[in-house]
Amino acid sequence: MKSDLILTEVRQHILWITLNRPDKKNALTQDMYRALTSALQMAEQDQTIAAVVITGAGDSFTAGNDLHDFLAVEQLDDSAPPFQFLYTLSQLTVPVIAGVNGLAIGIGTTILLHCDLVYASSDAQFALPFINLGLVPEAGSSLLLPQRAGYLNAAEMLLLGDAFTADQAHAYGLVNQVVAPAALMDTLMAVTAVLAHKPRGSLRATKQLLKLPVESVPDRIGREAKIFAKALTSDAARTAIRAVLERKK
Repeated sequence: MKSDLILTEVRQHILWITLNRPDKKNALTQDMYRALTSALQMAEQDQTIAAVVITGAGDSFTAGNDLHDFLAVEQLDDSAPPFQFLYTLSQLTVPVIAGVNGLAIGIGTTILLHCDLVYASSDAQFALPFINLGLVPEAGSSLLLPQRAGYLNAAEMLLLGDAFTADQAHAYGLVNQVVAPAALMDTLMAVTAVLAHKPRGSLRATKQLLKLPVESVPDRIGREAKIFAKALTSDAARTAIRAVLERKK
């Protein structure tokens, strides 16, 4: 599904997704969620895609859900577009990078829990105001946020619903790096340039391992061994190993 409000472009094996509703701070509608899901599914199926970048046009990442659009939905359950998007995002094997500029409200913050690398401009503003709207957390954040930030920090964010800064988001483990606003795009370009040269199969397999549920160390060693052995026979691994050996001569 194509939408002028969700722009997609593949550049050097990277799918760039831009939330393109700057006049509304990129607030998300049902149709935007459908377009996002379609774009992510395309990236997952295309084995030439090394990573996906999500960022926002204008001065915001996203102000969250368009409340007028949500109130117009007659029946909202987990088959609705927002939740189908979240299911898709949470199950991707292709790495996802977020470039957070300006506002990241509600789902603008919770989706970061499903991204593999997150870079934020120093003027980014985060908030999880579900409680203030008489709502509850979504995107699995009631589970993932305490795991990432610790229970007390998660409780503060979700029970009080106050805004917090990019530096606080970094301290909570929601952001890899905070950069100057003018440097955000250059940072994303540098990171994606590195990922674009990594073996695609290894990128996806490594992400899958990172996101598996907790298991015993021996079980994980065994799981890794099977994947490692299979990877070792791949053309990508043999080419990469030969290149390393050549450099050592």
